[in-house]
Amino acid sequence: MTNPFHISNNEPQRRFGTPIENPAGETTVQQIENLVKNHEVVLFMKGNPVFPQCGFSARAVGMLNSFSKPFNTFDILSDHEIRQDLKEYANWPTYPQLWIHGQLVGGSDIMAELYENGELEKLVQS
Repeated sequence: MTNPFHISNNEPQRRFGTPIENPAGETTVQQIENLVKNHEVVLFMKGNPVFPQCGFSARAVGMLNSFSKPFNTFDILSDHEIRQDLKEYANWPTYPQLWIHGQLVGGSDIMAELYENGELEKLVQS
């Protein structure tokens, strides 16, 4: 019987999310605006694509990875000010938050709905 938990070293896992470093020397609002405006697709999440720190973030990364298009991530656990101020900036209280072309798409539940009807892929690929 084969071990279902064995990951072969011959089959690298696909990871397209690229973590973004926090720009220094700006106000928190400027940092947030730069992050969402200077990156096509940004997922504000807990952790990073290789090691998500919550199930909702893992779910969001999985959906985005399925499209084979690079995206960026920001670990909100790494910066308390951005974590708090982004909630007000976006008027969205929870994480993860997906932003595409500077616009908030929503959290993992909205992403899942859009994923199921094919709209999320269209947004990401646009």
